[in-house]
Amino acid sequence: MKQVVQNYKTGELAVLDVPVPGCKPGGVLVRTSYSLISTGTELMKVSEAGMSMLGKARSRPDQVAKVMQSVATNGLPATYQKVMGKLDSYTPLGYSLCGVVEQVGPGVDDVKVGDVVACAGNEHALHAELNWVPRNLYAKVPDGLAPRHAAFGTVGSIAMQGVRQGEPQLGEVALVIGLGLIGQLVVQLLTAAGVRVVGADPDPARCELAERLGAAACGDPGSTAVEAAVAELTDGHGVDQVYLAAGGASNQPVELAARLCRDRGRVVDIGKCRLDLPWNAYYEKELDVRFSRSYGPGRYDPEYELEGRDYPIGYVRWTERRNLACFLDLMARGRVDVEPLVSHVADFEDAVETYRRLKDGDLKAVAVLFRYPEEKSEAPAPAVAVPAVRRGGGVPAQARPAKRPVRLAFVGAGNYATSMLLPHLVGRDGVELSTVVTTTALSAANAQRKFGFAEATTDLDAVLGDPSVDAVFVVTRHSSHADLTRKALLAGKTVFVEKPLALSEDELAGVLAAVEESGNDRLQVGFNRRFAPLLQEAKSRFGVRTGPANLRYLVNAGRLQHGSWYLQQGTEGSRFAGEGGHFIDTASWLLGADPVSVYAVSTSGNDDLQVVLRYPDGSTATISYVTTGPSSFPKETLDLVADGKVLRLDDFVRASVYGTKRWVSSRLPQARDKGQNAELAAFVRAVRTGGPMPVPLESLVATTAATLAVRAGLAGGAPVTLAGAR
Repeated sequence: MKQVVQNYKTGELAVLDVPVPGCKPGGVLVRTSYSLISTGTELMKVSEAGMSMLGKARSRPDQVAKVMQSVATNGLPATYQKVMGKLDSYTPLGYSLCGVVEQVGPGVDDVKVGDVVACAGNEHALHAELNWVPRNLYAKVPDGLAPRHAAFGTVGSIAMQGVRQGEPQLGEVALVIGLGLIGQLVVQLLTAAGVRVVGADPDPARCELAERLGAAACGDPGSTAVEAAVAELTDGHGVDQVYLAAGGASNQPVELAARLCRDRGRVVDIGKCRLDLPWNAYYEKELDVRFSRSYGPGRYDPEYELEGRDYPIGYVRWTERRNLACFLDLMARGRVDVEPLVSHVADFEDAVETYRRLKDGDLKAVAVLFRYPEEKSEAPAPAVAVPAVRRGGGVPAQARPAKRPVRLAFVGAGNYATSMLLPHLVGRDGVELSTVVTTTALSAANAQRKFGFAEATTDLDAVLGDPSVDAVFVVTRHSSHADLTRKALLAGKTVFVEKPLALSEDELAGVLAAVEESGNDRLQVGFNRRFAPLLQEAKSRFGVRTGPANLRYLVNAGRLQHGSWYLQQGTEGSRFAGEGGHFIDTASWLLGADPVSVYAVSTSGNDDLQVVLRYPDGSTATISYVTTGPSSFPKETLDLVADGKVLRLDDFVRASVYGTKRWVSSRLPQARDKGQNAELAAFVRAVRTGGPMPVPLESLVATTAATLAVRAGLAGGAPVTLAGAR
């Protein structure tokens, strides 16, 4: 199985293959569905690991004291070897997850295989595909509660234990300092308990979020807004409780707590902030300072956590496990809402990159979840077959006589054909526009008039039966592409079909059956971006790739106008089915391979998609296909990172490559050339010479299968293996 680990000495983060834990007595083996990154605790650990040895020592004086004691006891050489050995080893990350019970150990009778549970513990609820969890560190997830929400169980328990330590009562007023993940949960728990809440955080976005989740008022701790809100809500007496949910080295939180707390109020430390208490202020108000120990009673007690010895409820009402179950119940009943806290959901395989983005500040987040692939024991993993290409025994394509023009027929003369294809063919040497076929006579006549076709007709069979026609362009609505392509191949024509080649696996199989039957594999799909001169030059400048790559492709597709036939998904397929092949083909061309798996997730309420492709060498390509972006933003931006180099494409206007040397394309304004002209030149050349088609048929099939797999991935909620992918 795979697990996220970190080397504390070097700071290296990795997803390693590690043995599956055994299912010991008193616990269960859980297959993780979602695990939650604690953006406070875990990032502090990640940041510390990236420090120098001196920096590590400064950040952990408690550990330095232990080392010095060991030196005094065991001597310097032995202590040095021990410390270096411990530092230079992998340590786990994570402590909050939701998953499915895969195996039940002896002595466990409260859950069964297949139950969904939330799990806790920095040794048992790790960022790993499988975890063994002792019985006091898991709780069953109530029916109807989404697993991604149940993954918040542990951090919710931490917030709940802090609130319990504050002993809030109906009608009181509380101040929450620090509105990160824990602080946001504390706000909601206090509100649910009938307490009015004031929040303090320097981040305006977090203040706004807390107000949406129930806080009466929020503001910057250094401003007068917080003090004014407290004064108004308490008639100037001060808040009843202060919850310190902040981190960092500033002493501002404890000073603010003293200033805004009422006489004999309570101050509860939940986070890990500086606690240099101003003695006079705390003494004069006789403030009650309390600490909240993680998830609740039982934490750090091995008999409770590891041996499963529970505390009697009559003596300890709220234990670690009871807090966990209580928080799950509050979420299931809608009293606490964690969905607004989810800033990002990343695939587990992208864990290292996600941590890097969080650490570098590229990803601003309150809560981040890792999503794990499902593994079904009773059924094979979802897969979409990539049909094998079988060529029949047809006669190979013959070169045309040098003086004879290539005669082209167009089936369809809509907007794309007339704006993006035909202008590049009109007047081209060695090309003759023979016939245009449309379903309506007027559109055929218009195309004939504008582009000089020799003939215009609505009779497709006549064109396919015309031996003088060398190649047929299929530029019709999506639902007809596969059938028209199949007919043209069986008629012995070289075919150029605009994307998509097919809208279903059956349609794709039908096209390939025509190839096998006729022996005619002379097919090109209009994946033009790989022919774009700017992208071609950038790829050349980037050079040969030796290691795995990460590719990000943002497609700001925009909204469709009302009435567009693209919206007829019942017959014409989804927008991505119609257009997505462009971007998959571009990614595969840049990476030099066909994808082996596809994972897709959609945004609720719109057509936005995230599509993650995996390639044989471990490379990944993420295509963000969004319809909700502003029209002022470029449509297509692409970044390819590998071998210490970055290739960037900005909407086919500018490209750059960063490496040992930097190359940037001309900064002079230029029209976007997405490769149609070069693509058509390559196609016409192949028809004229009888040489290989511009893109191998196997690649066209793989791209089409990957595009179709997006639909299967959205339906199944799991990665789809491209069965038979090379």
